[in-house]
Amino acid sequence: MSTEGGRPLVEIETWIFDLDNTLYPASCRLFDQVHARMTRFIGDRLRLSPDAALALQKTYFREHGTTLRGLMTVNRIDPNDFLGFVHEIDLTCVPPNPVLVGALAALPGRKIVHTNGSVRHAQRLLDHLGIAGSFCGIVDIEAAGYEPKRGSPAITSCCVATR
Repeated sequence: MSTEGGRPLVEIETWIFDLDNTLYPASCRLFDQVHARMTRFIGDRLRLSPDAALALQKTYFREHGTTLRGLMTVNRIDPNDFLGFVHEIDLTCVPPNPVLVGALAALPGRKIVHTNGSVRHAQRLLDHLGIAGSFCGIVDIEAAGYEPKRGSPAITSCCVATR
């Protein structure tokens, strides 16, 4: 097995997988629960209406790369309070995926999950999907210095944290 026009897959030492809407289908709409809980957290914590909380959530995401980063920077919110609250979600909408289980088990090399969520959130999902044993590590938003994963410092943090 090899990549198209690239190195054979067996030569790749480390795979980094995004968690949300990647290791499970976006169609199960799990992240809708997270978004709703973010809006509720912001509304409750900052005493805003649901509409104002949602608007602020989107503004912080746009301006700071994550809603959490905006809450930390502007409102001095403890990230653990936020992450603990927003990830208390029902995973039953995430379907089993035996093909994914088999593919990950057969894929050579180290496998790491990188998430803008918490280790607890990632571990719950990996356990639910039956793929936790395929991964040697989880790099969460805290390990990445609360930098969004789309920024290059977060990818560097991911690689350093799992050496």
